[in-house]
This record gives sequence, structure tokens and C-alpha cells, in this order.
Amino acid sequence: MDRLERLGLLARDRTALVGNARGEGLSPEEALECVQDALVTLLDQETESDHEQATLKVMVRNAARNFRRRHRRALPHVPFDEELRPTDEANPEGLLGHAEDMVRLRMCVAELCSVQRGVVMLRLLEERSGEDVAAALGLTRGHVDVLVHRAKAALRICMRKPVGG
Repeated sequence: MDRLERLGLLARDRTALVGNARGEGLSPEEALECVQDALVTLLDQETESDHEQATLKVMVRNAARNFRRRHRRALPHVPFDEELRPTDEANPEGLLGHAEDMVRLRMCVAELCSVQRGVVMLRLLEERSGEDVAAALGLTRGHVDVLVHRAKAALRICMRKPVGG
């Protein structure tokens, strides 16, 4: 398969790839530029792989993150429990479900190791800045970011577990 055929096959999924870059906080134009850069980088590699689409997806995500870093733009902060907020405040069932979710969230936080629990309490629940949390816990800002990322992943898994499971 020649390079143009490979490009055609990979570019068919560009909408999803642009969506990945948009998920990293880029504008549509910036996202498309990251996809194009990733395609060019992938095509510059002489090897063909069965995993080119997955590789391209990772390359787009990394290009988008690098774009944000170069322009010193952070992802917009979204509170962790935003998806748990009830949509209908007047609905008693919705409020009860929200309360149950919050209790489950607190139980899941309690299951985290002590350092992750401290970071989650300060960074996510009290919404303190990353620098403030790092100073309070004697950690680097990068370590706090890693702990938050890992804790969020653990909390998502815990929240998806069946009740009593």
C-alpha cells in the first residue's frame, strides 16, 4: 500500500481524531492542525503497523496537549462531581439519587491511599489550586497532578461498581 492510500485510510476517521483534540481543550481549527501534524508525523515513519489508528489517536492527543503547553493554556476546570449533580432540583427521586451518589463518592474517597485521599480532599472537593495543595502536602505540582489523575481513575471505577460489590 502506498503512502497516499495509507493517508486516505487513516484520514477517514479524522472527525473522531479532531474530537480527541477538542477534548483536550483546543478550538476546531487548532484541533484540525494537530490531526494534520500527527498524520504527517505518522506518514514520515517508514514502518507500517496494524496499530496505526491507535498510534495516530495517541499522537493527536499528545500534539493537542503540547499545543496547550506551548500556548500556556490549561484545560478548563470541571468540578469532579458535576456529573453527579441532579438535573431536576424539584424531583425528590433525583435529589435522593444525588445524595446516594455523594455518599458513595465519600466511601470511594475513603478507600484511596492516604496521599491520594489528601490530594482529592484538597484539590477536588475543596477546589484548592494545584500549587496550594502541593505546598500543603510537601509535594511537587507535577506529583499532585499525577495523584489527581490516578485518583480520578480509581474513583470512576469505584463509582461504577454495583452497590455492595
